[in-house]
Amino acid sequence: MDSVDQFLSGLQNVLAPEMLLYAFVGCVVGMIVGILPGFGPAAATALLFPLSFSLGATESLVMMAAVLYGATYGGSITAVLLKVPGEASSVATTLDGYAMARAGRAGPALVVAALGGFAACMVAVVGFVAATPLTEFAVTLGPVEMFALTILALLIAAGLVGRSMAKGLVAVALGLLLATIGRDPLSGTERFTGGIDGLIDGLDIIPVIMGLFGLTELFTTIERRYTERKAIEVGRILPTRDDLRASVGPAARGSVIGFFLGLVPGSPGATTAFASYSLEKKLSKHPEQFGKGAIQGVAGPESANNALSVAGMIPLFTLGIPSSATMAIMFGVFTANGLIPGPRLFTDNPEVPWTILASIVVGNLILLILNVPLVRIWVQVLKTPYPVLYAVVVVFLLIGAYSLRNSSFDILVLLASGFLGYLLQKLDIPASPIALTLVLGDLMETAFRQTLALSRGNPAGFFDSTTAIVIYAITAVSLASIPLTRRLRARRATGRREPEPEPEPTAAGQHTTAPPPAADTPSQRPADSTAA
Repeated sequence: MDSVDQFLSGLQNVLAPEMLLYAFVGCVVGMIVGILPGFGPAAATALLFPLSFSLGATESLVMMAAVLYGATYGGSITAVLLKVPGEASSVATTLDGYAMARAGRAGPALVVAALGGFAACMVAVVGFVAATPLTEFAVTLGPVEMFALTILALLIAAGLVGRSMAKGLVAVALGLLLATIGRDPLSGTERFTGGIDGLIDGLDIIPVIMGLFGLTELFTTIERRYTERKAIEVGRILPTRDDLRASVGPAARGSVIGFFLGLVPGSPGATTAFASYSLEKKLSKHPEQFGKGAIQGVAGPESANNALSVAGMIPLFTLGIPSSATMAIMFGVFTANGLIPGPRLFTDNPEVPWTILASIVVGNLILLILNVPLVRIWVQVLKTPYPVLYAVVVVFLLIGAYSLRNSSFDILVLLASGFLGYLLQKLDIPASPIALTLVLGDLMETAFRQTLALSRGNPAGFFDSTTAIVIYAITAVSLASIPLTRRLRARRATGRREPEPEPEPTAAGQHTTAPPPAADTPSQRPADSTAA
């Protein structure tokens, strides 16, 4: 069967009543997760992980995939109505979305965000289907190439996530250290367990991610003393023809940007959204309108976010390499059900990936229905006190960690990971590379030692493959481009700053300074507070 026939077969599986129910539940959970500031899809999918033992791999992954792109939809609601990004990827949407809402155009902003997100997911699905032939190439990869791929994934993730390459490498090193705890992947001997029975099989990725991404955000939210804000009421919902016409180009360009950046391991959503936003501002004939309610500033970033969430699955499904913390959870669902994500998944168990891929289409249709006609209902959800919502989240985190193995040790791992994540956030060290390294650590170590065994300890064995050399070259070029790109952005930002007024000479040859701005100038007005 070719790719189209396989996709249609997967679509038939998704249309079964129970699959539709799982997709619907995932969409609703994702929307709620997107509305909650800070509580991202990684922690939400980790909470759903225990269900995979009773539901099965396909059903669980359909639900988790719906949570992933549902959170992107939900994040746009708070970004537009509250100027509070529910997800980091929704920060760019606040710039023009909230301005539109204040002008009485919250409905068109939310509808365009939903339509652009739906179109972007469809583009990403087509790209996903086109990328499935990569599995035939991936089957030929040996330990030499797999080690090179893990190096590429981890180093690029370290460079892209956060503002410092050095701190990203610290996170990777910490993740590798944690990944060595437990049994040796080749000999099976115990190491670094300290005599603790709960560490014999290594650290479970699920409570670690719950702590790093769930508890950490709760701690920081409490510290910031986040205050409730009143959502702007939604008036007219449907956009005009001019709105739709102006959104087509940005949505198309944002979809392409999000898809290709989604293939890069560790590519942050905020960076992808701002890349689309910057491009639209450069291409616009009226760039001065951006930040004041330009609908292109909503359509582009939201399309890029949704394409990114789908494209991030491609490295996991075709190569077995997770590109984000959420993909690491999905990796765990595969392995917990006896499946190995990667090139052989499409040949040994084709019904699993194709059903999940088809569910993306169905799930986005569900989200389109949930987001547009029911937008006023989601506004009511925003009125729920955040302390109540976060208390419920903590309870679910504790229950989810305990239910993995019915062990109180996993609760301790959850709490320790939460405090570790809080400390890392204070030090401005990203947590995402740690989650990726915990998953890729065993694969990287196994490939490393197998390569040494094949080459009889000769380091030149890591360069015996042409494919590996190409991957190392891509890694080197990518790492070199990261600091250069940041320097160019810093220079452009410096160049955009207005120069201070020069002192004007008086008749006596003395200089006078410019008068201070008046108290009612925009620079002196209190700015709207936002929550990260």
